[in-house]
Amino acid sequence: MTQPLKVAFESDGVTLTGNLFLPDAADAAGPLPGIVVAGTWTSVKEQMADRYAERLAAHGYAALSFDFTGFGESEGEPRDVEHPARKVRDIHHAVTFLAGHPAVDGERLGALGICAAAMYMSDNTASDPRVRSLALVAPWLHDAEICEAAYGGAEAVAERVKAGLEAHAHYEETGEVTYVPVVSATDERAAMPYDIDFYLNPERGAIPSWPNRFAVMSWADWLMYDAVALAPRIDRPTVLVHSENAAIPDGARRFHAGLAGPKDILWTEGTQFDFYDSEPQVTVAVDTVAAHFARTLA
Repeated sequence: MTQPLKVAFESDGVTLTGNLFLPDAADAAGPLPGIVVAGTWTSVKEQMADRYAERLAAHGYAALSFDFTGFGESEGEPRDVEHPARKVRDIHHAVTFLAGHPAVDGERLGALGICAAAMYMSDNTASDPRVRSLALVAPWLHDAEICEAAYGGAEAVAERVKAGLEAHAHYEETGEVTYVPVVSATDERAAMPYDIDFYLNPERGAIPSWPNRFAVMSWADWLMYDAVALAPRIDRPTVLVHSENAAIPDGARRFHAGLAGPKDILWTEGTQFDFYDSEPQVTVAVDTVAAHFARTLA
């Protein structure tokens, strides 16, 4: 992996840490188009955002990956809480940092969201005119209907929301965060109680900087978040890369149909986790995204 520049910027009084990937000096001509990159829920930048940012730099972009508030190398308490609104604010501040960097042309900014970050990048894009182009890879885009289908029905969703609200109340009262694993093949309390190789394999996503813990209070904000409803507010050029064998393709279809601006969608092959670190999925996604940004950030 190309050595990035370690950078820091503020987000609502919290210092966030990121990696800024730049093209080789010989390939960089003048201020560069800049892309903010983020990955799956609960993830740290080293799991997949760095990979995509590095590959975009090889295509001539200044690409910023970073850890959200309370994750990885970034500051912020409580730790490892999946808080959609807070993540959207972090992205807004990441765009601000990138727009002001001397290597970047602040008039040519794009956003790339992988999996859950597709929701957060879309949310920021809907209200941030500085983002001129949007790309979503293996996007997890849900609303209430999709959450019910994904999590076992309305009753199961209500139970998780209730658990989340109770955990939040416990945190407010005691300062203690209730955690369960993000992924486990043996613990039914896990947010994803499955044997998922990407998250459990140290050669893939089970890296030391990712603690594999999910704050139970995250459930309420996560499950009540409506990303599909964002689409009609997005008039910037948008491309989606997805697969019928990846997560909730119906969400991608409905989101794409609702977009207000120029749009494209590439249906390819692969599971959700293939798009995080496997070939040919990563190359297909990067090449598609890079070509989209070349057209729309010229």
